[in-house]
Amino acid sequence: MTRRNLWIGLAVAVLAALSLTACQKAQGPQIEITDAWGRPSPKVATAGAFYMTIRNTGTEDDALIGADSDACGVVELHESFKTPEGAMGMRPVQGGKIVIPAGETVELKMGGLHIMCIDKQVDFTPGTKVRLVLHFEKSGDIPLEVEIRQPMK
Repeated sequence: MTRRNLWIGLAVAVLAALSLTACQKAQGPQIEITDAWGRPSPKVATAGAFYMTIRNTGTEDDALIGADSDACGVVELHESFKTPEGAMGMRPVQGGKIVIPAGETVELKMGGLHIMCIDKQVDFTPGTKVRLVLHFEKSGDIPLEVEIRQPMK
């Protein structure tokens, strides 16, 4: 085998290995955030809420463990629940995190899981854009710009 044929063979082998690697499904969690929005509330209201769809297209579970925003004094992960008397209430999520299983989608929505903005620093008027940073257990921080808008009916 000539030296030239050896180099060509080596180049073909490297390209084949790279092609196989590129075709493999990504390992670990792969988080995608869509339809992030905040519900309007006047500045006199001390709290607001953020909603979104979180999809994990990866091969490993992840968890939303918190969030931060300059528009909020405190940010907590909350869930809505029905009290024994039949009224709706809100509380921090049990365990302090929202698990996003591999290959699944979790919706943060009115009447369910949501991100609570406590001690709002700004008016949540329609059209206002708020910076929100989501903290994930494995995927790290994901910054978002969330628009305040009326709920879709």
